[in-house]
Amino acid sequence: MTARPVFRLLLVGLTCSLTIPAGGAMAQQRPVPAAPQRTASPDALERMNDSIDALTKKVWPSVVQIIVTSYGPREPVANGEMGIVVGRGRSVGSGFVIDAEGYIMTNAHVVANAQRVQVLLPPTNADGSLASALSPKMNVVTARIAGLSTELDLALLKVEGAKLPALPLASYSQLRQGETVFAFGSPNGMRFTLTHGLVSAVARQVDPDSPLIFVQTDAPINPGNSGGPLVNIRGEVVGMNTFIMSQSGGNEGLGFAVPSATIRTAFRQLREYGQLRRQEIGMSLQTITPEMAAGLGLSRDYGVIVSDVWPRGPAEAAGLMPGDILVAVDGQLAENLPTVNYNFRLRDSQDPVAVVVLRGTSQRTFSIPAVEQKSEFDAVSQLADTEKNLVADLGILGVEIDRRLVPANSGLRDPFGIVVAARTSGAKTEVPLLPRDVIRTVNGAQMFTLDQLRQTVRAFKPGSAVTLQIQREGRLMYVSFTMD
Repeated sequence: MTARPVFRLLLVGLTCSLTIPAGGAMAQQRPVPAAPQRTASPDALERMNDSIDALTKKVWPSVVQIIVTSYGPREPVANGEMGIVVGRGRSVGSGFVIDAEGYIMTNAHVVANAQRVQVLLPPTNADGSLASALSPKMNVVTARIAGLSTELDLALLKVEGAKLPALPLASYSQLRQGETVFAFGSPNGMRFTLTHGLVSAVARQVDPDSPLIFVQTDAPINPGNSGGPLVNIRGEVVGMNTFIMSQSGGNEGLGFAVPSATIRTAFRQLREYGQLRRQEIGMSLQTITPEMAAGLGLSRDYGVIVSDVWPRGPAEAAGLMPGDILVAVDGQLAENLPTVNYNFRLRDSQDPVAVVVLRGTSQRTFSIPAVEQKSEFDAVSQLADTEKNLVADLGILGVEIDRRLVPANSGLRDPFGIVVAARTSGAKTEVPLLPRDVIRTVNGAQMFTLDQLRQTVRAFKPGSAVTLQIQREGRLMYVSFTMD
């Protein structure tokens, strides 16, 4: 029996025991003094209802429904094969306001391949009441993707000209197992849906080879909840509802949310750079195995070892050496590699990294300055001019790749293409491009200059199918759309 059904049964049992009248069959056989009656239980339940009502009124004005128009394969046909025709589709997800200037957080998979992103803002009287639930009023606004990380499955949207109430982020370090939480969102497109449960596990590593950590909850989560907030009793966001483990396709009490600490770091970086920047101190790490420990004569056969210290890096300057065994990083025990990588991915501090290592049998402590990874495309993007670099038909500002601007070690696959510096409004065709995407080809033709890109796109007639090959986050992919 899972925690949630047990919790429900206990409440029902408690209520029933309080409503049994004194006396009964046993009382007829042997009279006993009436037990003292406890009071205030109904009032306590009323107070609980009032508290939840206050919570919903606080949270709902900051929760939005996200409607995405995209191109992708159509539904499977009768024989189970995917249709070969690429068609337009609509999907629905959830999100929440993280900054009053119109910034909304959601999952990256909610806006994947999006051509158009619309946000359904809650009405001013959104409080979960009958009136607000049945209200036909809908304020639908267009949103742009300000930043995205497929690795963390997080996306930041921006709604222009809107002042929206933002939800605060909870302290992840203070989250407790068994803590009461509420999931807000639009499961299966049903907006203003609230579910209740508890924190099943504060940190769950679903994939042992992945550094990502999630909050596990038994609060019912279903498709459409993705991107919505998981909040505590104070209305603080402890996580973002992201996925479920299910054999049936529906909720089975195994829901997972991106922790608030991950959201906090990602928001700052996505807002500022449009992508994530991981901090490094210049070292490579590996998991210690029993064979490795025996071969190297290590003092322990588990944990994380420094396999390399990068030349001329901060770690080398501080005195770190290959063969050092990590004990702790910034006060967090370094017992496994995914946790260490996760902590570095989340790190958002200008303070030096406190690294404790075991060298031989002695423990040593180092204070190492962190260096934030930067994209070589940042400087390129800053060169964009709103008039000279506009590609109106694609709705972007583009910058031509130049060997003088982009060094060989930038990660660029080939020394040509157009860097997307920013998205613009007013394009007739919604194209799912993101800042720092590199447009390599258009229908197979390599792109070298902005004029070439403009002329190529302008030559397409309405209804023409267009496929761009782009480089995004170091990987090549295709983006397809139809000219409007």
